[in-house]
Amino acid sequence: MKLANKIALVTGAASGIGKAIAERFVIEGANVAIADLNVDAAKAAALELNTRGPGKAMGVAMDVTNEAAVNAGVAAVVAAWGGVDILVSNAGIQIVHKLEDYPFEDWKKMLAIHLDGAFLTSKVCLPHMYAKGSGSIIFMGSVHSKEASPLKSAYVTAKHGLIGLSRVIAKEGAEHGVRSNVICPGFVKTPLVEKQIPEQAKALGISEDEVVKKIMLGGTVDHEFTTIEDVAEIAYLFAAFPTNALTGQSLVVSHGWFME
Repeated sequence: MKLANKIALVTGAASGIGKAIAERFVIEGANVAIADLNVDAAKAAALELNTRGPGKAMGVAMDVTNEAAVNAGVAAVVAAWGGVDILVSNAGIQIVHKLEDYPFEDWKKMLAIHLDGAFLTSKVCLPHMYAKGSGSIIFMGSVHSKEASPLKSAYVTAKHGLIGLSRVIAKEGAEHGVRSNVICPGFVKTPLVEKQIPEQAKALGISEDEVVKKIMLGGTVDHEFTTIEDVAEIAYLFAAFPTNALTGQSLVVSHGWFME
């Protein structure tokens, strides 16, 4: 158990990819704070994951766009367990519009959740990692950290931005033993992606089946969705990696949709 006694904070972890990562960490012995806007769902997920030990889980309320809420959530984790060793900034949403129709409020909301959330959680967690002389920060990017698609101007901008932020953290954190990485999944069939299927069908004037086969999976080598377990395994790889050899790197997990 390479994560035994490590303290992890995973945002947006009440369901989907975040919950799968939290579960993977708990199985490997970590104490995991499940931070979510929906605190009841976070606490319910924590109760479930506590049966998957040897690690432990706790639910924490967190609006990642609010600095006070982020600081309070991290303070609760530190009070309970004594620090933070691993941060997974995973909270995210999707809003699709053509650029000329994109409401500015939606643009700001997208950047706030994805980019501000990564910045605010990193800012408050880094001093705890620096004090220990080690740590791992993992951002949930996307193939859209490398690539672009129609209707996703805010999402693509935010996910590209995470690459830059991660690289700066890798440079600044190196002398303190802190690593930083970005996971870049392809389409993962979570509620977030399922919601996009009818939205994109309507916006593009095609069927939902065509959205799945041509837009989402058309570029893959096997026409398969990436799974939450695939992503969780990469999060575990980055969190448990013993040296700085991979710091600053991003890894695409997309069934060959995007290759670098």
